[in-house]
Amino acid sequence: MSLLNTVPEMVLTTKVDQLLNWTRKSSLWYMLFGLACCAIEMMQTGGPRADLDRFGMAPRATPRVSDLMIVAGTLTLKMALRTKVLYEQMPDPKYVLSMGSCSNCGGLFQLAYSVCDGVDKVIPVDVYVPGCPPRPEALTEGLMLLQKKMMQERWLVREPRPRAGAARA
Repeated sequence: MSLLNTVPEMVLTTKVDQLLNWTRKSSLWYMLFGLACCAIEMMQTGGPRADLDRFGMAPRATPRVSDLMIVAGTLTLKMALRTKVLYEQMPDPKYVLSMGSCSNCGGLFQLAYSVCDGVDKVIPVDVYVPGCPPRPEALTEGLMLLQKKMMQERWLVREPRPRAGAARA
């Protein structure tokens, strides 16, 4: 008797990490955080032509329910503190995507005294999308790279405990 014929049709076997990562990547809620002209391209990506809904992504206006912060545009020093506060209000696990040359490195405004030299000086960034402004296809590719990164995370693996008497670094 074959084992394949004894398993019911509605049984799904997988690893718990893969199941958790699949559900998280398929329902990613991103925070609307447009700072400059890149925000227009971010809105276009959420529109019917690029359609982020097909990935299960939905825009949210509050950081308390958002998984992803898309920083789109020029980050000024005045806005940097507020960006950090919004990032800290997001629940774990949280991700950041830096969109456009201005948020990546200051862009053509990098010599101005009021512009931050990249959002990674304020909060940790997971994916960088280059361009000025990046097209919706580039943002979609960046989001797919983020989903690929999410699928490789391991949640149920415990960190090894240091042995008694072992020196800590």
